[in-house]
Amino acid sequence: MEIHLIRHTAIENPDNLCYGFAEMSLRKDYNDDFKRIQIDKDFDLVISSPSQRCQLLAKYFQLHYETDERIREMNFGDWELKKWSEIPEEEINPWYEDFINVKAKNGENLLEMQSRVSEFWNELISKKNINKALIVTHAGVIRLILQSILKFPLENMFNIRIEYGKKTVIDVKNGLLSIKNLNV
Repeated sequence: MEIHLIRHTAIENPDNLCYGFAEMSLRKDYNDDFKRIQIDKDFDLVISSPSQRCQLLAKYFQLHYETDERIREMNFGDWELKKWSEIPEEEINPWYEDFINVKAKNGENLLEMQSRVSEFWNELISKKNINKALIVTHAGVIRLILQSILKFPLENMFNIRIEYGKKTVIDVKNGLLSIKNLNV
């Protein structure tokens, strides 16, 4: 099986707002961004995050897709749509020190996100009769999938740059997973 993971295109965020679960608009010229993406049409399965910034990409390419809540970006709870600079230091500093275990009020931490993404990923790679799949999602989800394949420490996940509108391709053969392409 070949799995294509694609990150949604660039968003409009001039105020540097914290967002994950929250809906954020794509930049005004998102159709131009879409035109630069090379995507196959011969997928056996297409799954999108329910976030509009992901679904718009699947709709643009006229792909028949389903959505899955497990591949949404991190839930920042009460911090969603607040300026990063306006989140109180007593809340944000513990998260900066330990973003793996600490979470925003009414949000999730990285371990909780990892659990839901892993459940999705393990289910996907165990599917039979799927030769090629496309997953339209977010940088955090893609990083967690790469972390599960490469087994590097979670605290290093932000060392991998996942670019807007770019694909990462994973090969799954006989239970072995390999990264074929990154940011293509």
